[in-house]
Amino acid sequence: MLFAVLCSATLALGAPDASRNMPGAEVPRHYEVSVRLDVPLSLGIVLTSVLGVYQYYGMSKISSSDLKPKSELLPWDRPFAGLYSGWATTVSHYSGALAVAPLALAGYSWYKGDADGHDFGAFSLMFVEAFALQNALNQLVRSTQLWPRPYIYAERGEGRKKAESARGEAYGSFYSGHASAAFTVAVFTGEWFSEIYPNSKYKSLVWASSLTLAGAVGVLRVVAGKHYPTDVVVGALVGTGVSFGVLKLHEICKKNISFWAIPGNIGAIFYF
Repeated sequence: MLFAVLCSATLALGAPDASRNMPGAEVPRHYEVSVRLDVPLSLGIVLTSVLGVYQYYGMSKISSSDLKPKSELLPWDRPFAGLYSGWATTVSHYSGALAVAPLALAGYSWYKGDADGHDFGAFSLMFVEAFALQNALNQLVRSTQLWPRPYIYAERGEGRKKAESARGEAYGSFYSGHASAAFTVAVFTGEWFSEIYPNSKYKSLVWASSLTLAGAVGVLRVVAGKHYPTDVVVGALVGTGVSFGVLKLHEICKKNISFWAIPGNIGAIFYF
């Protein structure tokens, strides 16, 4: 439903008007969306998300006898097995508020007249696509229950209490969804600022601040005992990769790319 609303709003914002068709009137476009790209892409993301949610909430609790021993964890992850921090868990959860950063920045640019409604709508759609896709991929991978969260190995204290009441999802730590989401937000924040304000002296600062905050979220998840360093690093790479992938797809869209699908077959056509 959200994808449909965004698609409709974006196409409406991008509809031509009389002033834009006047001789000499030219409105630069920073981002482009199209029915032939975004409808099948959004449909694919929705289907992946449904499968991810189904498998994620179907994760079952693993008995202590079947629990992967610490010795089977990656060498650099083993020291973190048994770690738990309540305050870091809480702070890392509240970090989700940072997800509004790219859209808030885009909205501010639109309000100030530095970007138009078309760019704002297209950018919002791309951000939602990337955010939803990275989340769906995370749920699919975590549902394989490659290894449990660090706090599951806690032997005493609050960590032990949390482990005893843990649900099935706690037995799938790989990889960090928070880190993946944080780096998706960071990439889109930096991308918007770089695209709309290419000559700004603050461009490097925006990128550095965004990536630093995303990295801090990853560190908090490790301190919280929710993830291992490997989970965070992979999550960061997935979030970054998905974000640049969605952005690149729409950049290619400007150069004519068309997705097509028929029963039993799917593909893409490139025009040069």
